[in-house]
Amino acid sequence: MTIYQHFRPEEHAFIDQVLEWKELVMSNYSPKLSDFLDPREQHIVKSVIGQNQDVQVQFLGGSDQLERQRALFYPDYYVPELIDFQLKLFEVEYPHKFVTIEHPQVLGSLMSLGLKRAKYGDILFDNERVQIIVAKEVADFIQMNLHSIGRAKVTLIEKEFTALLPVVEEWKEEFCTASSLRLDVLIAEAYNLSRSKASPLIKGGVVKVNWKQVEETSFECREGDMLSVRGFGRCKIIEIEGKTKRDKYRLKLGKAK
Repeated sequence: MTIYQHFRPEEHAFIDQVLEWKELVMSNYSPKLSDFLDPREQHIVKSVIGQNQDVQVQFLGGSDQLERQRALFYPDYYVPELIDFQLKLFEVEYPHKFVTIEHPQVLGSLMSLGLKRAKYGDILFDNERVQIIVAKEVADFIQMNLHSIGRAKVTLIEKEFTALLPVVEEWKEEFCTASSLRLDVLIAEAYNLSRSKASPLIKGGVVKVNWKQVEETSFECREGDMLSVRGFGRCKIIEIEGKTKRDKYRLKLGKAK
């Protein structure tokens, strides 16, 4: 049995990348830093590296509570420090008394700079305050080129990580049954929709599974998957508890409050 058998075919390329990073550390006997990884990618890294004695891995994205983290692969002798993760924190200064900005606008403006998503960490909100975590190697470029978000003129002010906004996300457990593990069926169950309403959401590109857009209604979900629907929030499949007498799946779900 190989590591690939535990993951979906579309994840095999990332597994290859992780194996390449591992070999690089072993051959050069020096650390290797990744871009920001989403939680699913972090899970894959942990699975691939496992209890390897020669190569270790640590994650950091500003705090342990943040979703997007950079992975530092390093030989067993090495002791990682904060500086190794090459992070920058910016607070967005804008006329918040006259205009509001939202997460999609911030991400959209960042992506319009031409950098890949992996160069950006979490985007944090606390009332009108907004913070962005970015990779240090592109921080100056972002600060010089991001001048507006939505209709707001903005300035990025560098902050120490001691000023990081608090991360508060609560999950409510729910139980349901589903006739199958198809994405359209689970979206309908999780968000109390009909399948006829769930399908257009998926085909319309507003549904993600494990932080990746999925447009196939027949996509097969698994235990541990994180689902999100733009405008409806996020839901994770905590556990598939088996089947009922009517051959339906019993599911424990976690929904973001």
